[in-house]
Amino acid sequence: MFIDSVHPTMATKVTYGWIKRGSDKSIGTIASRTRMNITGAIDLSLMKVITNEFETINGENIVKFFKQIKLTYPSFSIIHVILDQAGYHKSDVVTNFALQNGIKLHYLPPYSPNLNPIERLWKVMNEVARNNVVFTSAEEFRGRIRKFFSIDYPAMAQSLADRLTDNFRVATKASSF
Repeated sequence: MFIDSVHPTMATKVTYGWIKRGSDKSIGTIASRTRMNITGAIDLSLMKVITNEFETINGENIVKFFKQIKLTYPSFSIIHVILDQAGYHKSDVVTNFALQNGIKLHYLPPYSPNLNPIERLWKVMNEVARNNVVFTSAEEFRGRIRKFFSIDYPAMAQSLADRLTDNFRVATKASSF
């Protein structure tokens, strides 16, 4: 399982658009600091995604998320989890729980989000649910994000297999051009 947390905000996320040269274009925004804290995991062999919302992301909530993963895969004696080196991922409460519950933690190198396929899932989430949308309420914003995980992603999961992949090449020596 590749895991990570994401914190989408209700703020307008302008990503594309055409504006005639010499013209001004108003872009709708909303004065809100509303955000969500979502931890997610992706199983690339099944294209299955597990998510959970938390008030905050910390070691205790990562343990709760690990419990959710264990409930999803009860027959697995060892679950391999690939994750970044965020402080809450390396906290004593997380590492102790993982050690005692058959979760093997594999930490990615620092500053390497490109090695975590769930980062690409967050990008798809933004494309489908947030890009160029002006939300009129916090409920609409949260509902759009939840709909992505409950309806949109399951419907498109198999078509994303080439995009959400762990196929990458590790460069071991700089090559000259």
